[in-house]
Amino acid sequence: MVFSSLIFLFVFFALNLAVYFTVPKRFRNQVLLVFSLVFYAWGGPKYLLLLVGETLISWWCGLFISRHEERSKKRLGIVIECVALLGLLAYFKYTRFFMGNIAAIFDAPELIPEIFLPIGISFYTFQLISYVCDVYWDKVQAQPTFWKLLLYSSLFYQCIAGPIVRYSTVADDIDHRKVTSLDVYAGMRRFCIGLAKKAVLANSCASVADALLPVGTEGLFLQNTAGCWLGMLFFMLQIYLDFSAYSDMAIGMGRMVGFRFLENFNYPYQCTSIQDFWRRWHISLSSFFRDYVYIPLGGSRCSKLKYVRNMTVVWFLTGLWHGASWNYIFWGLFFLVFLLLEKFVIGGFIKKHRGVGHVYALIVVFFGWVLFKFENFTELGWVLSCMFGQAGTGLGGLEVQTLLLQNLFLLIFCIVACTEAGKKLHLRMGRMAQSSPSFLRVYGITEALTPVLCLLVSVVALAGASYNPFIYFQF
Repeated sequence: MVFSSLIFLFVFFALNLAVYFTVPKRFRNQVLLVFSLVFYAWGGPKYLLLLVGETLISWWCGLFISRHEERSKKRLGIVIECVALLGLLAYFKYTRFFMGNIAAIFDAPELIPEIFLPIGISFYTFQLISYVCDVYWDKVQAQPTFWKLLLYSSLFYQCIAGPIVRYSTVADDIDHRKVTSLDVYAGMRRFCIGLAKKAVLANSCASVADALLPVGTEGLFLQNTAGCWLGMLFFMLQIYLDFSAYSDMAIGMGRMVGFRFLENFNYPYQCTSIQDFWRRWHISLSSFFRDYVYIPLGGSRCSKLKYVRNMTVVWFLTGLWHGASWNYIFWGLFFLVFLLLEKFVIGGFIKKHRGVGHVYALIVVFFGWVLFKFENFTELGWVLSCMFGQAGTGLGGLEVQTLLLQNLFLLIFCIVACTEAGKKLHLRMGRMAQSSPSFLRVYGITEALTPVLCLLVSVVALAGASYNPFIYFQF
């Protein structure tokens, strides 16, 4: 079950809100827990046991660390936590990857087991590890009540695509959160905007990208240069709109019931360097690796050689976290190269020339997404050669031109949606409403209609599956 499905919107989530706001306040955490466990069980009841088991280990480790003063005992708790949780993550997510590579080298084993990836395991594993580490560092108090820690790890709002929520962010909210009507409205507005971003914009971009670059088919090798560039441009837009949409929906759902999740994306395509891009992209993941890997390794307060080592470890793990395939590892190391280049060579130049830095960063990110998209290296190599006119399929064609014209308004709208233009317009309208009583009424109507219209167009798009409203605005 995903957030952008009609059964989630009108059955599961609607029922969740109805029950949550009907029961007395003292039972609301239990309501959230039950619905979260049902959400996880939807993808397979056996994986619910995995979530509960990992949480039980983390709960015990947190209490074990908090009850001992000896540093060796505290470290033992951390070791047990990391070995158990990372071991389970490695088994479910990377066993086939490692065995596949071994089989390619040694022709054994002949049979590689089929292992299904449990929903949200990457996210709740990192959340629970961050909780135990923060207990170890005395940043938070160990949670004495198991089911409350289970609520933290299982809360279905952020399990699909983040953000990775720190326990310190929600520790107080679990027991003492307050919800106002403004919170409910702001949460609904944020959720509906995220839903529209996913159902209308991201899904439409995905349809165009898949039509131009049909991965895993012979049609991919028939595409021309213009088609490859246009397909990757739509994929670049899709991947931001998709990931940020899920974060918007998670933040919105949390706000409706009093949880204040931190922002996870800050318009990353407005970056002026690769370092700036990673300050804006999937912020919760970047900060996790910074706080729990990079800084414990020594951070930047060390020799150049150790700094390079620390960065290499972080970006190898960043790539590996995104998927069990070599292209994701190379994607992480690809960004490592440019981060080191900025650190030691071109950093001063791009700071002085922000316009040049912006263009440079977008080009690097664009080719990074090419690496990210293609797990098959034959396909990856062909697409890269095609983009530079070396594939022998021509530079362009009528089919690509027609597809561009049909989706030109979609392209323009999505590009604008990747910038702060909408946010700035909203803030400006708010300031104008404060100084003009007549405009205040217009602003009020606009604010009331925004979530309704976003929900309506999203439902139409989801019901129509391949529906693209922008297709009717073509030349």
